[in-house]
Amino acid sequence: MTMILNLTQHSATPDQKKAGVIDLSKENRDVLLPLLNFPSVEATCAIEARAEKLANLVDGASFNTPKPAVMIGGAPYLMGPLEVALARRRYKVVYAFSVRSSVEVEQSDGTVVKRTVFEHAGFVNGALG
Repeated sequence: MTMILNLTQHSATPDQKKAGVIDLSKENRDVLLPLLNFPSVEATCAIEARAEKLANLVDGASFNTPKPAVMIGGAPYLMGPLEVALARRRYKVVYAFSVRSSVEVEQSDGTVVKRTVFEHAGFVNGALG
């Protein structure tokens, strides 16, 4: 099974973990999350600089195997530059694919709450290979 490093703002789901996804350490997640958050519009060069910092974070993480694949997701305007930065370092980039379904849950008072459930269904390769 290929190891896939989670470089998204969300922790890996149990199904993703079964598929080989691992989360960054708490220390690295503390660095990751602010880099994925955009409180205001940024210039292209600033977005590219964030992508480089994220790729450096992956380079600095320790692995027990050869280079992992990297699962990315988030602001669409960051994903292109991030794919480029990771591809330059020869990381395979993947995106999580999930199936959404509606589930109706009857409450104790007889009312029904409709919820959307996201179920991990695989990965889609990034555009750069």
